[in-house]
Amino acid sequence: MNIRPVSLAVPTVSMPPSRVMRAYMAEARSEVTRYLRMPGFLLPTLLLPAVFYLLFGVFLAHSNGPDAPRYLLASYATFGVMAPGLFGFGVSLALERDTGLITLKRALPMPPGAYLFGKMIMALLVASGVLLILIGMALGLAHVQLSAAQVLTVLFTAVLGVLPFCSLGLLLGAMIKGQGAPGVINLIYLPMSFLSGLWFPLSMLPSPIQRLAPIWPSYHLDALALSAVGLGNGERLSHVLVLMAYTVIFLALAARKLRRYG
Repeated sequence: MNIRPVSLAVPTVSMPPSRVMRAYMAEARSEVTRYLRMPGFLLPTLLLPAVFYLLFGVFLAHSNGPDAPRYLLASYATFGVMAPGLFGFGVSLALERDTGLITLKRALPMPPGAYLFGKMIMALLVASGVLLILIGMALGLAHVQLSAAQVLTVLFTAVLGVLPFCSLGLLLGAMIKGQGAPGVINLIYLPMSFLSGLWFPLSMLPSPIQRLAPIWPSYHLDALALSAVGLGNGERLSHVLVLMAYTVIFLALAARKLRRYG
């Protein structure tokens, strides 16, 4: 008598593409709505670069040189788009890991990538807001002469430049506890900004800092932003490749950490 084995495997049912897309859109809408209801995060992220630019790029522009408003537009654009990625991913992921929200989302019938997609959309929208405020101040208050192509290039460069910092924020959020996340990320965000020449030109800093500046992703994004406003040396490809490499490396490390520990 032949006994046929009975398979106990549960057949996997794939979601139709339209339902997958709705799940991604729903998660993005939920994430954006949640941050709109958190002015304590949103307003400082939007307004801090604008306050710096108002002080140094508008009020003190003439004492800093004729190209200072243009230079500072690129630098504070870089400084501004780093925050949505680092804090939007890093702090929120660390807090959501501590409260068990990540575990709950894993149990829900939703695509695994929808969670990250929602946070990425939020970071891109906030970065776009930062850029629009800075560009409006540069054109209207500092009277920086930018062509339409340059404005679009600055916007495109800086907004897409948030992606390496989303990856870095994801890695940090996967490694640190929720309560300590803001302090730890600030200890990375602020020194990185200073050491990559966002607050002062690298020529004004000691030579060891100048030599080490290329290790920071913010240095390469700032170089692309300076080139977009007409102050760079024209070299772009190497900076783009470095930023892509940072994005892939940080994502791989974060994915490995989250798979092991959650």
